[in-house]
Amino acid sequence: MSAGAIIDFYQGTGTDRAGRKIEDIWSWDDRRLEMVHDYIQWLFPLPDPSRFNPSAPLLSAEDRFAFRHSPELQARAVRSLDLLLSFLGLVREAHCIVRAPTFAARAPNWLEPANHNYLRLTRSLLFLGLVGLETQARALLSCLEDIAAVEGRQAIGARTLQFWREAVTSG
Repeated sequence: MSAGAIIDFYQGTGTDRAGRKIEDIWSWDDRRLEMVHDYIQWLFPLPDPSRFNPSAPLLSAEDRFAFRHSPELQARAVRSLDLLLSFLGLVREAHCIVRAPTFAARAPNWLEPANHNYLRLTRSLLFLGLVGLETQARALLSCLEDIAAVEGRQAIGARTLQFWREAVTSG
């Protein structure tokens, strides 16, 4: 992966390995977000290789620095978060993340034990912390903890919650 590929992608001047710009992905509907699996590593890149996508980009120390010091990159990262939240039926309100009016319709698509979207959530929580968006990571974790408390541990298990909590504290 060439140096700067993640930053170029996030700035809208580069593409992912499939030739997609970030704006293309931001325009996808929920069905496409569910069915395509290789975009999440571009929206929420991490320093460690993906077990599921060996060609995924790696978030370098330089990338983290760039995100942490660029209001534009941070705003674009929040836009990626908003896409994920909408997909889940959640929404940002001020410094909180809460259930959106679409939550009841969206929850059955992801709120079940061992759903692959739980891995997407872990990835996003880690990324947010790494790029200086700890407030958003904590808000998302708080919302997920609330959902787990209301929906019961059969939907989101203790182990999953622990992964999410560790993702927020390790970022």
